Amino acid sequence: MGSAIGLGNIWRYPYIAYENGGGAFLLPYFIAIVTAGIPVLILEYTLGNRSRHAAPFAFRSVSRRWEWLGWWQIAVSFFIITYYIVIIGWVLSYLWFSVGTQWGDDTNAFFNEYIGVSESFWQMGGIQWNVLFAVAIAWAITYAILLRGVSKGIEVASKILIPSLILMILVITIRGLTLPGAVEGLNVLLTPDFSQLTNGSVWVAAYGQVFFSIGVGFSIMIAYSSYLPRRSDLTNSAFIVGLANCGFEFMAALGVFSVLGFLAVQQGVPVNEVVESGIGLAFVTFPEIINQLPALSSFFGIMFFGALFFAGITSAVSILECSIAGVREKFNLSRNAAVSWVCGLAAIVSLIYVTEGGLFYLDVVDRFINNYGLVAAALVEVIFIAWVARRLGLFQEYANERSYFRLGRWWIVFLSIITPVLLGAVTIFNLYNEVTTPYEDYPWSGLLIFGFGVAVLCVAVGFIMQSVKSRDPESTAAESEERSESR
Repeated sequence: MGSAIGLGNIWRYPYIAYENGGGAFLLPYFIAIVTAGIPVLILEYTLGNRSRHAAPFAFRSVSRRWEWLGWWQIAVSFFIITYYIVIIGWVLSYLWFSVGTQWGDDTNAFFNEYIGVSESFWQMGGIQWNVLFAVAIAWAITYAILLRGVSKGIEVASKILIPSLILMILVITIRGLTLPGAVEGLNVLLTPDFSQLTNGSVWVAAYGQVFFSIGVGFSIMIAYSSYLPRRSDLTNSAFIVGLANCGFEFMAALGVFSVLGFLAVQQGVPVNEVVESGIGLAFVTFPEIINQLPALSSFFGIMFFGALFFAGITSAVSILECSIAGVREKFNLSRNAAVSWVCGLAAIVSLIYVTEGGLFYLDVVDRFINNYGLVAAALVEVIFIAWVARRLGLFQEYANERSYFRLGRWWIVFLSIITPVLLGAVTIFNLYNEVTTPYEDYPWSGLLIFGFGVAVLCVAVGFIMQSVKSRDPESTAAESEERSESR
């Protein structure tokens, strides 16, 4: 749950739902969860738990020639963490700025001044030292958790931070629902526009949101499930995580739109004029809302940015853990060495996002790595297991032996037919939009380098890492085969 519930649950889902039919969006969203999100999550749980390996050697245990797919997914996760940790740094700064609402009346100008946005895409400028300081703290916290290991670090942190996060969002939601104008905001979010259900882009958005949110295709869930005991109830765990993630998103959406309704009433404008997503919602719109709260504005700000920090840090350690697990197995490193190498390299790459042009590069990498790295990797994963290796029946049997809720024929049908078709449609739809309309009117040179270039680089990393000789690849493959035969 700590991995699945992240920043996107709070600042991405509410806007996606609003933009794609409001209350009617719940139908394609739940269909996407049932037909793709949870089935792929069960697949990754089973793959990791059965192989006892991180993604590269987990895929290798199925076919020696497919180790590259795991490294492709790890490369996607690696590039995501390089900018994700920067956003956590911004959140930490705003946690401090919440005390006395230090951002003032013009929250947009304050944010631009804080990150030092340059005037053009290729005007990189110098490092913003105030941002670097906050990012360094975020890295230090994440590094400390990872050094403590899985049980004493990641597990303990999640058991503390996730309940705290849920409590914070619950407080924000209750407070939002009691504000004047909350009903107007909720009407905008929940009023269904059923005509949108015939729009293909709405279904594409639903499946995209489910994959981004649950975290399949990152290689994270494969690594996490490899740490679970052999007899773990994998199917039930997948349903709990998937539905808990869904419930948290919906609760966050209620809180967000109730306070947006309050802001709209205060400014005397329609709700749709104050609705934003992502960075604009978190660092511009919400500070505006906090400024206008009748009481305890600083407390509300601390609660909101504290919730963002808790959501971000639990996801950050999971994004890094899959890389750490893969590197440890490939090069037979100690945990401390693997954590230091992965975090150190990622920290160096993240420096590009703390420059004056960093916001532009972050925006492009985030869009392309998610739309073409994550979704494409998940699509290839499903095709490989279902059609190339033809192991779905084997994995179904493995899960059913350990789970109270048994998988039926529906699971195989979803993964072998419905999920590949829908993920393929999402990829083609996104690619068409990208080619016909340059994203945010950024220069094509920037989109090719930071967009398509990074997405292709992730695939290249996969093949390069497969070509690197493992410390003892034969014994690893033999161990996987022995486990399979002993079943």
